[in-house]
This record gives sequence, structure tokens and C-alpha cells, in this order.
Amino acid sequence: MLLSIIIPVYNEAATFRKVLDRVLATPYEKQIIVVDDGSKDGSPDEIKKVTEPNVEKYFHEKNQGKGAAIQTGWSHAKGDIILIQDADTEYDPADYGVLIKPIQEGKADVVFGSRFVGYPRRVLYFWHSLGNKMLTLLANMLNDLNLSDMETGYKVFTREVRDAITIRSNRFGFEPEFTAKVARKNFRIYEVPISYYGRGYKEGKKITWRDGFAALYWIFRYRFFD
Repeated sequence: MLLSIIIPVYNEAATFRKVLDRVLATPYEKQIIVVDDGSKDGSPDEIKKVTEPNVEKYFHEKNQGKGAAIQTGWSHAKGDIILIQDADTEYDPADYGVLIKPIQEGKADVVFGSRFVGYPRRVLYFWHSLGNKMLTLLANMLNDLNLSDMETGYKVFTREVRDAITIRSNRFGFEPEFTAKVARKNFRIYEVPISYYGRGYKEGKKITWRDGFAALYWIFRYRFFD
């Protein structure tokens, strides 16, 4: 089993190498695809220092958004299972075993790692958490699902899922688009608890209330108009 791990990077020079080392330490045959999305903080230089042979490196000249970085990695993924890993330290690669187990056992095609049913997790912003839950509730209503965390950064899926859907969103619209399309295709979706070490805005967190309002648009668009 080959595991393809897509790591989108945007201004993560301070954490990228730490995350990559944790990914490299996981006990799987893996293809690691690092995509820098026009970073301005030295991240490209950190990525260029990587010499491990199973790490592929791609660079966007201009910032296009997380979804665009995922699309670049998506097109190069060769694994039986594909996993998205953020380049900050919020998500722990030690959870890979839990994430891929339902697929390995033949029970799932897609796995979401839920931040809201797993521990440990850092206590952070009430309104941010409420916004996540409201977006998840709306996506569940429109797609007839019962997820607890649609916006999670840990989404894992088979190569067959990758080949069956086309992703168009360049920014944070990836999350509702992916959710709507795997639901529409009737893929078997599982959800597992993960640990979550969230960051505050002073620590580099990027998503804001504007992205939350944009997600409302993407949820409706990809449910009814794509």
C-alpha cells in the first residue's frame, strides 16, 4: 500500500520542517508531495533544503489558495490512499493509523478526522468553533450526512475517489466542495477522532470570518450548481 501525503504550504517556514520530520517518521511506504503556494516568508527556501528521495516539491509563483495547492498535489498523487496534511503543527501525523484503518479494512472510501470528538485538543475560540459547527450542520442538511467536522484538515480517500471527482476551488472552498462531491457520488464516508493542537492568530492561524461566509456560498454552489 502506497500512501500519498499532500502538504500544502503557505508561509509556514517556522513549522514546515518539524511537520515533515513527523510525516517522514510514520511507518508507511509513502509519497510525500509538498506544494508551496507562493509563500513570502522563506518557506520555499526551507522546502528546497529537503533531500529525502520520497519527497516531491512543487512551487506556485503566486499565492492561489489552499485548494489550488491541493489540486497540484492531487494531480501528482500515485498512492492507493491519499491524505492531506497541513504544514503547521495543528494536526499530528501520529493519527495516520486511525485515519487510514477504515480504508485498509475495506469499510470506507473517504475518512474525515474530527477535531470535535477527539482528544487531546487545545481550547481556543468559541465563535470559531460555533462557526465550524454551523457550516457542518448546513453541509449535513444539504448533503444528507451526519458529520461532526466538515472543515477538518484531515481528509483521507482512495485513489478511486480522486479519479471520480474534479476539484475546482482554489481557496478554502475545497472543504465544502470535496464533501458535497463525495456525498453525491455515494462513497462510503467514515469519521474518526483525532487529536488537535490548534493555533491562535498570533501563532499564524490564517482562516477568518470572511472565509466562513465564503464557505456558505461554496456549500450551496457545490450542492446545487456544479
